[in-house]
Amino acid sequence: MSTDSVYKVIEIVGTSAESWEAATKLAVETASASLRDLRVAEVVKQDVTIKDGTVDRYRVRLLISFKYELGA
Repeated sequence: MSTDSVYKVIEIVGTSAESWEAATKLAVETASASLRDLRVAEVVKQDVTIKDGTVDRYRVRLLISFKYELGA
């Protein structure tokens, strides 16, 4: 049995009014609802949107990988 694998990497963005951690959690949980066998999520960028001089939304850009299946 071979242990070699191939993984696909996609970029997703999560947002939250609470924190970068909450934005990350939401992004991963949402992606896991439609993607199987998620392996790693790497935060590549964090930023915020500003409204009326205060932080409005936390945004996190993630690279997320999942096992690539033949025929996919």
